[in-house]
Amino acid sequence: MVGLGGGFSAAEANFWCNWEQPPFTMALDHQTSKQLQATSKIALFEQENFQGRCQELNTPCPNLKEAGIEKVSSIVVHSGPWVGYEQAHFKGEQFIFEKGEYPRWDSWTSSRRSDSISALRPIKVDSQEHKIVLYENPSFSGKKIEIVDDDVPSFHAYGYQEKVSSVRVQSGTWVGYQYPGYRGYQCLFEKGDYKDNLEFGAQQPHIQSVRRIRDMQWHQQGAFYRTS
Repeated sequence: MVGLGGGFSAAEANFWCNWEQPPFTMALDHQTSKQLQATSKIALFEQENFQGRCQELNTPCPNLKEAGIEKVSSIVVHSGPWVGYEQAHFKGEQFIFEKGEYPRWDSWTSSRRSDSISALRPIKVDSQEHKIVLYENPSFSGKKIEIVDDDVPSFHAYGYQEKVSSVRVQSGTWVGYQYPGYRGYQCLFEKGDYKDNLEFGAQQPHIQSVRRIRDMQWHQQGAFYRTS
């Protein structure tokens, strides 16, 4: 976790989180929904550095404002991971949150396009194996790069210099980034097929790095390191 200067510590912040979000439901089966509730918990603060009103979620919330959450300026993920969305009903730019502390908006995104979070949901991570295939053209055609059980900070370094217009996730959960070094807009890739960039939430077919979502530790500078 990140060491913080000023504001509350994570333990102190948790003390003030005494409001729990009424349950929202998505298109999940009953067993999956119960598993996510048991393993997912996120605390949202209205001010930076874990100050101000705090509210907790353990289920998907398609519209934070309708739930009484007007502004999110810092976040503590007690268990997860989670994905946040710029717009209500799980639309717009995506933000991936893994277990740890996020004292201000630029600790969870480097895109600098938006500091707004309007919806949140837990991410189901149910596979220890990871395999993803990214294609140059829509509908899984053209040149491709296949990645198995690895993180790739730069496609160019691996000899792939094409755009990414469609994606097939065979196992695991991944996050793709607009730029090398895990920077820029983020796109969540859960198991399944994405026939064009709009299906994985990107306005343009620009994905230049990708990593697995696993049990990771958040580094202060925004890098991710494997846990021992």
